[in-house]
Amino acid sequence: MAKETKKTKSETVVISPPNFQVAVFKIVGTSPYCQNKFSDKARHMMRIAQEAGSTGGKGRKKVAKDFKQCYEDAKHISDDGWCGMPATAFRNACVAACRMTGVKMTHAKLSIFVEADGIDAGDMSPLIKITKGKPKYSEMAVRNETGVCDLRARPMWAPGWEAIVRIRFDGDQFTLEDVTNLLNRVGMQVGIGEGRPSSPKSCGMGWGLFEIATK
Repeated sequence: MAKETKKTKSETVVISPPNFQVAVFKIVGTSPYCQNKFSDKARHMMRIAQEAGSTGGKGRKKVAKDFKQCYEDAKHISDDGWCGMPATAFRNACVAACRMTGVKMTHAKLSIFVEADGIDAGDMSPLIKITKGKPKYSEMAVRNETGVCDLRARPMWAPGWEAIVRIRFDGDQFTLEDVTNLLNRVGMQVGIGEGRPSSPKSCGMGWGLFEIATK
């Protein structure tokens, strides 16, 4: 007895090519911007302590803190010598701002990227150039993880600092208006750098806020 064979339907799956676009924004700081790079010296001291193992803490003398050097080490300096902001800070902030819009953060991670102007001379992280404003020495009291108070020297830019941010985005996921509004939310609600409103362990100091320049 012959068996009836079922005919299978053939289907064609078409994946559209990536539709990435680039939007360029000039941003102006509406509050101070404070920076705190994890210094090469701190990384080196951590390496020494870890290599020493359990004997690392025995008989070690406490090294005097050079506040001016701590201030310099906290800056992000490019290979070309200019001060910059981590490009990842803006990308992370854009993804975080999606919480307020209903857009899935997992989708935003694959759809929004920030193009760098250069790289950090120390840790090779991508940087966005600060085009206007000079850092000033700032010294403030903070509380360590152990609860002990400490003094930290950090560079701070006064309101009015400027930068050019280039955002590369998936045009099939976001429109130019979407990206503009998202960056506006970053500047008004999320912030960048130390003391930003979205700081994970506090409500921040209201620092790192900005607006998009219209001219």
